[in-house]
Amino acid sequence: MKRLAIPFFLMMYVMGTVNAQTKPAAKKSPVKTAPSAKTKATVAPAIKPQDIEEGKMLLTKSDCLACHKVDTKVVGPAYADVAKKYPYSAANVELLSSKIINGGSGSWGAVPMAAHPSLAAADAKKMVTYILSLNAK
Repeated sequence: MKRLAIPFFLMMYVMGTVNAQTKPAAKKSPVKTAPSAKTKATVAPAIKPQDIEEGKMLLTKSDCLACHKVDTKVVGPAYADVAKKYPYSAANVELLSSKIINGGSGSWGAVPMAAHPSLAAADAKKMVTYILSLNAK
């Protein structure tokens, strides 16, 4: 019996130590972290009324009205349709201003949009801001 007693107590001691180590730790309160870069990228900046007016003015002075109207499809889509398809966000402003400068095709049919490489990026962004603001009205 002595032979069984030692291993039994040894086993109980070891199991007690192991059980003590495997017990779940006390719950810690969740750590609050700053929003990720993705979250920040998807948040749209506020539309500045001045950018809307400047964008509208730039559009009226450009050749855009030869292919686009506010409410009517001409060669390209109506600005109102663009605003419905692309909600106002920083990413959409970047995407569409890039398409204005570099040209584009396939999004609205077979007719490609001509590139406007001489247009400043800041002006293209203001134009897009005006167009996308039409959905908010």
